[in-house]
Amino acid sequence: PEIARAFTFFTAKTPGYQITVDRQQAKKLGVPLTSVFSTLSTYMGSTYINDFTKYGRNFRVVAQADTLYRKDISELNTFYVLNQQGQQVPLSSLITYKLVENAPLISHYNLFRSVEINGDAKAGYSSGQAIEALKDVAAKTLPADYGYDFSGLSREEISSGNSTVIIFGLSILFVFLLLAALYESWSVPFSVLLAVPLGIFGAIVALTLVPKLTNNVYAQIGMITLIGLAAKNAILIVEFAKERVDWGMPVFDATMEAVTLRLRPIIMTSLAFILGVLPLAFASGAGAVSRQTIGWTVTGGMIAATFLAIFAVPVLFLNITKLAYGKKKLAEMEANYNPEEHGHQGHGSQGESTPPKGPSEANNNDKATEEQKRKDETPPELGT
Repeated sequence: PEIARAFTFFTAKTPGYQITVDRQQAKKLGVPLTSVFSTLSTYMGSTYINDFTKYGRNFRVVAQADTLYRKDISELNTFYVLNQQGQQVPLSSLITYKLVENAPLISHYNLFRSVEINGDAKAGYSSGQAIEALKDVAAKTLPADYGYDFSGLSREEISSGNSTVIIFGLSILFVFLLLAALYESWSVPFSVLLAVPLGIFGAIVALTLVPKLTNNVYAQIGMITLIGLAAKNAILIVEFAKERVDWGMPVFDATMEAVTLRLRPIIMTSLAFILGVLPLAFASGAGAVSRQTIGWTVTGGMIAATFLAIFAVPVLFLNITKLAYGKKKLAEMEANYNPEEHGHQGHGSQGESTPPKGPSEANNNDKATEEQKRKDETPPELGT
């Protein structure tokens, strides 16, 4: 049940003629075996001689028996072959033929005669499950002197083994260490990387909804790519919020301000990337399935990493920051927070910062102040 659309071009029931050369008779008559084979090949098939040019065009010269002498197997009795003395020997005295059923083409793999079988994993099964199913069937049905091997993507998947899991783990580790060194904090990388499972979830959903796609090597490449793409959106929020927490702004206020101000850049960059990947998702032609697999994997992952991470990352950052800093340290930082020092004139009831006054408003205030000073400096008029 794990295999779908299994097929092969091999057939062993194609009628044909088997020609046997009497080697002893050919040796007695002084006819080399190469002459027998070349005669059969030239008359019944064809042999390229050379090219010649005429009327400004190139023409190919091919030696072959006329059509009337190739219509029936009995025409072999009319062919002759030269022996070493230059005498013509009837070909019928050197060969025998019989009607058989055999494969029209015998292919080889690793120097052994082989039959190629192609197929896909059935919907709902991965390529790894399909490979294991083929191994079980081959072990139960093939005779002892028969063997099997995989080629193409299946061979690459088997040879890679568990390397995908190792690569996935190393990718997350490198991103974690890079973020830890960049922000000089162990809590920030956790807030960022916890958005990666959301992207992987979206990729798996996309592969499930598109029936012809499976979790193959291309899908795994797309999932590894999602580690950086999903972390990018989380970094836009976490970096902005952490900067304000370090200023002393309350964690909740800093998180809300980061989400509010970073929402548009996140959506714009994510939509630009998703629209750029859509041609891969709807690719056609040779190798389209591989491109579609990468396209849908990355598209589904980015959609989830964008629209789900907007809600998940702030919550994760809020809780992880409280655990990392502690209530006492956060209280001290908030007590020393000066909003005016960082361009904030105070906070509203819901943690929104009041933006600084614009140039026109500041000029009006300056004019009012100067006018008030002139009034104060002018002495009062004396009554008469």
